[in-house]
Amino acid sequence: MPTSLITGSQRLLAASLVALMIFPPGEPIAFARKKKKADLTAASESQLTQDQRVLHALNRLTFGPRPGDVAAVESMGLDKWINQQLNPETIDDSALESRLAAYPAMLLSRHELIERFPSPAMIRQAEQGRRGIPWNSVEKAIYNDQIAALRDRQEKKAEKTNQGAVENAGMRVQGAAQSPVAPANSMTAPANDMAPPPPPDMMPATAASKPAQSSLEEQEKKLYADLGATDLVSLPPDQRVKKLIEMKPDEFRDFLQRLQRPERVALFTNLTPEQKETVFALINPQLVVGGELLVTRVLRDVYSERQLEAVMTDFWLNHFNVYLRKGEFAPWYLADYQNKVIRPHAMGKFEDLLVATAQSPAMLFYLDQTESVGPHSLAAWRSEMGMNGQAAKARPVGLNENYARELMELHTLGVDGGYTQRDVTEVAKIFTGWGIERPDEGGDYTFNPRRHEPGQKVALGHQFAFNGESEGMQVLHLLANSPVTAHHVSLQIAQRFVSDNPPPALVDAMASTWVKSGGDIREVLRTMLQSPEFWSKDAYRAKVKTPEEYVISAVRATGGEVVHPAALVEAIGQLGMPLYGCQTPNGYSWMADAWLNSGELLDRMNFSLALADNNAGTVMSWEKLMGIEGTTGVTADAKEGKLENLLLDGSVSEHTRNAVLAQLAQQRGSAQPGPMAKLPPPRQVNFVRPREFGQLLNSVAPLPPPGDQDAALLGGLLLGSPDFQRR
Repeated sequence: MPTSLITGSQRLLAASLVALMIFPPGEPIAFARKKKKADLTAASESQLTQDQRVLHALNRLTFGPRPGDVAAVESMGLDKWINQQLNPETIDDSALESRLAAYPAMLLSRHELIERFPSPAMIRQAEQGRRGIPWNSVEKAIYNDQIAALRDRQEKKAEKTNQGAVENAGMRVQGAAQSPVAPANSMTAPANDMAPPPPPDMMPATAASKPAQSSLEEQEKKLYADLGATDLVSLPPDQRVKKLIEMKPDEFRDFLQRLQRPERVALFTNLTPEQKETVFALINPQLVVGGELLVTRVLRDVYSERQLEAVMTDFWLNHFNVYLRKGEFAPWYLADYQNKVIRPHAMGKFEDLLVATAQSPAMLFYLDQTESVGPHSLAAWRSEMGMNGQAAKARPVGLNENYARELMELHTLGVDGGYTQRDVTEVAKIFTGWGIERPDEGGDYTFNPRRHEPGQKVALGHQFAFNGESEGMQVLHLLANSPVTAHHVSLQIAQRFVSDNPPPALVDAMASTWVKSGGDIREVLRTMLQSPEFWSKDAYRAKVKTPEEYVISAVRATGGEVVHPAALVEAIGQLGMPLYGCQTPNGYSWMADAWLNSGELLDRMNFSLALADNNAGTVMSWEKLMGIEGTTGVTADAKEGKLENLLLDGSVSEHTRNAVLAQLAQQRGSAQPGPMAKLPPPRQVNFVRPREFGQLLNSVAPLPPPGDQDAALLGGLLLGSPDFQRR
């Protein structure tokens, strides 16, 4: 795949179209064609037509409709389809599970995952002799290769430090040589010879030494060339992987450096998923864990038949936000968090979800709960006194209020939820002792009574007797069932599904159901979906897609086959919403003003052109999508009309349609230069591979271009248009 997903000419084309659609010549917007005109006339009434209701449900309860989804829902019946989505356990999702079988690491327990794919911290421990190296040949090779890579980095860092010291010493010598002041009785050598030579290990290579060094490098290259990279990648998969495992770390490193793109692609050809994971783990174990964490999330969003569960999982991952780069164990913790904490509880009771997040190592580590120690606890007293009772210096320990504050401000009551700073402090005391067993090894949740603050606590108007871990469980129960929490979280759900400013009556109804049902998320959603507010004309196409929703919906709308999902992960990040990439606990915004402006529209247009041209890890079948066999004799207007109805259900403004057709004509060279040619060039937006996926995406074969280039351009322009940004 190319370094950039789009060309310079495509960027200029994108900017031209976006500018034309944002700043049209002044005619009123007219919607498209055929039977859709009747639908839009009916939409002037207070409620939606049946066709619009189906499309509205698919746009809000899924990551966007796929080809054929509208007809399938109409055939089943909208109410039956909604009820099915509210009960995801009744939906067969075996097709998705077959796809996810390509990522077996995500099926491992966290202990198995950490053991098989060690973190940087574990590699350092093994390098220092504080951790044993496994005897299993695969895991032993992974550890040895990573230890060698660590030492190589350490040596390079030391060389850089030493080189800096040499340069500083040289500057001091030069300054002394140029100094006009010298002792009258100086017995030193002439200025040029004042400085003693640096130690041998700090001496830069001289001209005399370079030929010898060059000769040595040539000998090494010849030695490793004898390994036969081309021969090795041609071996059967089992033998190929066995050879890689048996290589010494320096041999493996040099082997990888010599591989050209075709050989790198051949290296992974016909390997089983487990074998691919092994090879990538030899390169970098974190690439396996972090990469599979992200790509499986994207694949589930694209392909799951349990779409409402996928959308709610996404909602709760944002509500209970955890940052991917907080600590070395974050990817390992998040794999467990995504698959075993959030998703299983996404449609259940909120209290169960709240407890699961509170006891998740991902959340405990992210909000520094592992560092919280009761000021009067046994652990705090021991840290102040030595073993013999004498005062001793120790690592500072104390109360950490991060989790207590975010628990109330973000997870439950809301910023205006009525709690005070005293409540934050007392709740923080209640949760002392909640932590991670062996945090430097990615352990499980544990309660440590030695770190728990003794005595009675008073918080949120309630007294909590000294009772260890159960104090925290009481607080979670109180918060999960509070009417204030019910209203705050119901408002956020309505903002995600209905509008940026949902009607207060709807939020009140959802909160009432919350209280009556004990926080049953499924019933709260049912209340929302049975309300007239959800189906109102004001809610229709009123939500702006976030970058994640935009990328996933574009893939789903085209029915594209995702071959390299890492490219989609990359695109979501480049559009400003990297998965698990929000550093602050509040997560990403659901509001339109956070995502939609002319610059971001241009970025989205750039992505859509890359996607349509098979440059975003996804293969498009435009002819199949349009139902057109061959392209001879099919007009551009006919293709645009078909794609318009397929991708946007015909809801496209005349300005968008005219601009799309004009761009196609200009691309073909049949249009005269017009106002679009005078527009300034766009901002340079390159969908460059992030560092994490560089080795992965360079190890896959590039995708072939689409067969119908006109359809690809038309489809890309329609997907990038402002009309596609709303759901």
